[in-house]
Amino acid sequence: MSNKGLDSLFVHYGIRKDDMATIEQICEKYEIDPEWVKEYLLKAYHEKKIKNEDLDEKSLKRLLERALQKMK
Repeated sequence: MSNKGLDSLFVHYGIRKDDMATIEQICEKYEIDPEWVKEYLLKAYHEKKIKNEDLDEKSLKRLLERALQKMK
């Protein structure tokens, strides 16, 4: 029987568990902390989507630049 509850990763970041596993594999390959990706990238991206904020290439670039600045 499958679990019909909400996936906590989806609730917090707008991403499914299977997709997060893929992101974690990519992070491992490029030696990036997956917790950083969740905290600074996925969370910020998800918040913008919920608020229907502009997510064009320019705004996504700014989002990534801000996250990278926090990483330093």
